[in-house]
Amino acid sequence: QVQLVESGGGLVQPGDSLRLSCAVSGNIFSFYAMGWYRQAPGKQRELVADLTSTGIASYVDSVKGRFTISKDNAKNTMYLQMNSLKPEDTAVYYCNGSRGASTFWGQGTQVTVSS
Repeated sequence: QVQLVESGGGLVQPGDSLRLSCAVSGNIFSFYAMGWYRQAPGKQRELVADLTSTGIASYVDSVKGRFTISKDNAKNTMYLQMNSLKPEDTAVYYCNGSRGASTFWGQGTQVTVSS
């Protein structure tokens, strides 16, 4: 049973940084793509950043230059480094992994950016 467990969310002020982690139970190599999504209250879930198995990253325009997606294969963990956080980044952040015909989701971690 594949599990993805996020951690690292919290309440921060505008301009602060956070690093989210997504621990994968199993071999992270088995995922051909992984990503971070977020869902703000009353809004649809959106893709924030994704990373292919070959290390190609892409980002939604609103986070380019501020967020960085990465993974540590030895630790079976994916990260999202978030800098210069803005109130509009407030959302529940989910990690996602695709393997074969299946897609897996974590339970989400809350990020709140407020002064």
